[in-house]
Amino acid sequence: MIFRIGALVFAALACSFPVAAEPFHHSFGEWREYNRDWLAACPDVIDEDATDYYGFSCFASTGSQELNSAGLPAYKLTVMRNRLSGDLDIAVTVAADGVQTDTSRPLVLNFSGKAPLALAFGTDLETRYNTSNQFYVAEPARKAAILDLMKQRNALTVTVPLTGGDAPTKAVWLSMRGVLASIDFMAAYARKVTQY
Repeated sequence: MIFRIGALVFAALACSFPVAAEPFHHSFGEWREYNRDWLAACPDVIDEDATDYYGFSCFASTGSQELNSAGLPAYKLTVMRNRLSGDLDIAVTVAADGVQTDTSRPLVLNFSGKAPLALAFGTDLETRYNTSNQFYVAEPARKAAILDLMKQRNALTVTVPLTGGDAPTKAVWLSMRGVLASIDFMAAYARKVTQY
């Protein structure tokens, strides 16, 4: 009797845990996996001559609750794995309606329990691939330190300097729940492409 009760309690507990993420093939031609608050993807094909990161990278993102008029996150944090070199990149995307990023003032990353990290546009943050609203962490050591904090914390607040809106800054809370699993997914699927 005690064994049956224990088995029932274990079964009830097992059902209450979230189901583990499983990779699936999306109709857009990429492998995807949802990891809590992050979505990771690896396109089927590697285009070594691509002029944007999509052609030769896997990527994982988390976004703000606030959406823009296209129904996409107004603010997004993305980690990209270069499938040719294995390097990781971090980018912040600002796609909110009616505002522009004020690149004369720093973007600030705030991880709980740590001093805020101010990143200057043009030196600490740069644009790439003909984009004007996606800002990459430029310096490798700083990028590595930010990645370490992302792996250790459960959230991050990004304060974006803005022009054209009602306020000079926007504080955006972003979840880090799922970032580790997303990085693992990108490592596992980086070379899984249709031509191999």
